[in-house]
Amino acid sequence: MRNRAETLELAARLRSHFEQAGAAAVETPILQPAETLLDLYGEDIRGRAYVTSDALRGEQMLRPDFTVPVVQKHMEHGAEPARYTYAGEVFRRQEHDPDRANEYIQVGYEVFDRTNPAAADAEVFALIFEALEGLQLRAATGDIGVLMAAVQGLRTTDRRKAALMRHIWRPRRFRALLDRFGGRAQMPPTRAALLEADDPMAIDVPFLGKRSKAEIAERIEALRADAAADPISETELAGLETLLSVRETMPFALEHLRDVAVDLPQINGALDRVEARIDALQARGVNVEKLDFEASYGRTSMEYYDGFVFGFYAERRPDLPPIATGGRYDALTRMLGNGAEIPAVGGVLRPDLMLEIKEAAR
Repeated sequence: MRNRAETLELAARLRSHFEQAGAAAVETPILQPAETLLDLYGEDIRGRAYVTSDALRGEQMLRPDFTVPVVQKHMEHGAEPARYTYAGEVFRRQEHDPDRANEYIQVGYEVFDRTNPAAADAEVFALIFEALEGLQLRAATGDIGVLMAAVQGLRTTDRRKAALMRHIWRPRRFRALLDRFGGRAQMPPTRAALLEADDPMAIDVPFLGKRSKAEIAERIEALRADAAADPISETELAGLETLLSVRETMPFALEHLRDVAVDLPQINGALDRVEARIDALQARGVNVEKLDFEASYGRTSMEYYDGFVFGFYAERRPDLPPIATGGRYDALTRMLGNGAEIPAVGGVLRPDLMLEIKEAAR
C-alpha cells in the first residue's frame, strides 16, 4: 500500500500549487447529510457510498467527494468570483472491484466565475495538466452540453425529452429509449395488451410495489399518450448516433460536429462554447491538435457535469482508475443555490495514483 506520509506530502504540494493560482483552501466535514446527495443522485448513491444513521442528524454519508459540499458552502457564503482548493479523504464503496481503494486522498480546484466560462474551463484543465507534468498520461475531453442540447431540441414530446435527459448518464437505457421513441423497438406484448384494454385497472394481476392505484392509472395514461405520439424522425436519430460516435482531436471533432448540426441545428450554441474553449485552451499553451475529444465522454461516471468534461489516464496501466477528472457543473449550483446560480467548473486529482505511476516509471 502506498506510504500515507508520501501521499499527504504530495497532496499538500498540489494544494499549494492551486493556492498559488489564487485559490482559497477550504475544509468540509467528513460526515455529510445524506439527504442532499440522495436528492441529487437518487437511491443509486447508496450502492456507491457509506451511509450511517444518527439519532439527532438523521442519515449521514461518509464524504464521497468534495464538489457537492464545496458548492453548498459557496452558495451559502461565497463572494464572486471565487476559487477554492482542498485535500482530504473521500470514501467510495467498491463492491464490484475489491482491488480498488475505498478510501483515498483527493485534491481539487474549483472555480466559480461568470465572466468567461470558456476561460475558466481552460484555467482548470491547464492547471491540472501542469500538476500532472511528466507522468505520460492521455487526456480525454468531451462536452455533455452538446448531447443535452441535441436532446432538448428534438421534435418530440416534452415527456420523451425529459426521459432521455434523465438517462443521459446511463448509455444503455438511453439507447433503449431512443429505439423505442424512434419506433425501432417493438412494444412488449404485455404492455401492448395493457394499453389496448378498455379498463387496464380491471386486469387480473397482483398489485406489487408502493404505487397507489391512482398513480398506476396515471402512468398507464402517460404510456398511452407516448404510444400515440409520432416517432422521432430517422434524420434526428441518425444525427444523434453520428454525434455520439464522434471521437477525434479537438479541432477535427468540432468540424465533424458542425456537419452534424446541419441535421441537429439545436447544438450550434453548444458548439460555439466548444470553439471558445478551444481558443481559450490554446491561449493557455495547451496543444489542442493532440487533445482528444469524445462526444460520449463522461456519460458513465460524471453525473453532475453538464458541460465540459475531462480526464487523465495512464494508458500503460489500464487497471487504474482516472488519475484526474473534472468538468463544468452549472446546473449543480442551481440545484444547491436556493434560487441563485453561478457558472462553475472544477477538477480533482489522486496523489496516491500519481506516486504509483512515478514509481513504476523509474
